[in-house]
Amino acid sequence: MSSFLIAESGSTKTDWCLLRKTGKPVFFKTQGINPYIQKSEAIAAMLQEEFPAKALKTVPDTIYYYGAGASAADKQKQLQQVLRKHFGVKDVKVQSDLTAAAQSLCGTDKGIVAILGTGSASCFYNGNKIAVQQPSLGYIAGDEGSGNYIGKRILQYYAYGTFDAELKTGFELRFGKDIQAIIGELYSAPYPNRYLASFVPFINDMRGHYMAENIIEDCLNDFFHHNLLKYRQSWTCPLYFTGSVAYTFRDVIESLCNQYELELGKIVQSPMEGLIKYHRKNMR
Repeated sequence: MSSFLIAESGSTKTDWCLLRKTGKPVFFKTQGINPYIQKSEAIAAMLQEEFPAKALKTVPDTIYYYGAGASAADKQKQLQQVLRKHFGVKDVKVQSDLTAAAQSLCGTDKGIVAILGTGSASCFYNGNKIAVQQPSLGYIAGDEGSGNYIGKRILQYYAYGTFDAELKTGFELRFGKDIQAIIGELYSAPYPNRYLASFVPFINDMRGHYMAENIIEDCLNDFFHHNLLKYRQSWTCPLYFTGSVAYTFRDVIESLCNQYELELGKIVQSPMEGLIKYHRKNMR
């Protein structure tokens, strides 16, 4: 009987699912993994602490790992080596988080696929593979519409004195008044993209305030402008979204799709459910 271990990883969290031909899926969670930010030793240490191999009880036949920062061949090889050694599984397949989103949301249909979580990414999926993809510049130079991108805008609004009294007070109650301490934490944080994204729940709690709405809409519109509107297929195929930011601000995404006269497919928080269905079809 075949069994698969499926991993769907972003920069903040990783969802794991042990899938067998019969029986219910078994789920696990760990911190996120990104080989552009973490070295192999750090990934291995995190797995040993949060997801030791013995937690599976049985060794799966194949690991299907989908993750942020996993599209380049050298990063795929790095992750394969870590996962093989940790879980004792020879057959480890590593692909990008965009592939996971496309397989989950589109199946065998064509579509524009977007991830909006701690980071952001997009592609045109032709029903079989990713055919066109905008380059992902990461949290320093890109990631429009993502959690860290929105968090950066929130921090700028506070630091530059753009917030009105209500938002300024709300920010200080949650994060303190010492801007130098906040900047110090940002630049000393092991994962600055996660730290920036941690500001997003604050702006979500302030929904309804015109300035909060402007930040959210402007950041998501930047993603549409620099990513989605670059695909000529955006006007002929549905747009699919996944990720915590996409799901949290799905009303804004729907509004932008209407504004640009684009067809919205669906918005899901996580692609895992669709991945389970996709891989069940391939089980012997």
